Amino acid sequence: MSVTRAIVGTDSGGALGWRAGRLFPMLAVLAAVAACGGVSIRPEPLIPKALVQPIPADVGLIIPADMRHYTHKETRWGVDWEVALGPGHTRIMQDVFKDCFRHVQEFNDIESARAAKDLKVLFEPRIDQYSFVTARETQGRYYAVTIRYRIDLYTPQGDKADTLTLTGYGTALATGMSSSAPLARASAAAMRGAAAKFLVQFPDLPVGQQLARNEAVTVEKAAATAENTQIEAVPIEDPVPDAAANPAVQTPAAPPTTAAPEPSSSGATPDTTPEKSPQSR
Repeated sequence: MSVTRAIVGTDSGGALGWRAGRLFPMLAVLAAVAACGGVSIRPEPLIPKALVQPIPADVGLIIPADMRHYTHKETRWGVDWEVALGPGHTRIMQDVFKDCFRHVQEFNDIESARAAKDLKVLFEPRIDQYSFVTARETQGRYYAVTIRYRIDLYTPQGDKADTLTLTGYGTALATGMSSSAPLARASAAAMRGAAAKFLVQFPDLPVGQQLARNEAVTVEKAAATAENTQIEAVPIEDPVPDAAANPAVQTPAAPPTTAAPEPSSSGATPDTTPEKSPQSR
């Protein structure tokens, strides 16, 4: 008798019956992944226009070629995972900065941005890390994504002035036979969460207040306020089933390669505050 048949033969109201109910969705997901030979997604979430007052400053946005084509690749359990993050992030960065500031000039590199006139600061957003948890690690329950960002700030002359860091989190239920769909939803949620945090919290930072006075960012002023510069993590995620409704559920431990925490019944994860990157000269 196979393991699967033995579990099905157990009382469906017992612990083994519950495990079977959790095992079958996970096996279905893994079978689908194995059948297609890999998972490839391109998350491009739509973000509605932010209802914020633009900061009255002209700024530069640097999106280099490697960021526009950023792709995360890894092989896990013999399956190739590919996440094309560049196109979606390029559009989100363009929209977020246009909503946040009076006027934004876009550049491909620091050299061309340095030659621009009448800008108060240059921003260069980067993806520092993309990590995810699949249904295999969560007993077939959900997918979770963590995206860590670094935003380098330069003076209008192109000198490194400061660095901001923020993290986006996202989750999605593991439903159906597809692995790509829930991973794409979780990735999109992480991207939306990071964008919302920047729009809401940046104006209150010292550098945001400086730009609100239409003052140019300088290395000296950035160094004087660096210890107060941070963007806190406020996760925006899809909800998962209430674990309290089923006492048999055991909270799975996240693998060491990911920073995504276990969602609560409300759909939020514990708040964490990313540390400010060291001042660069």
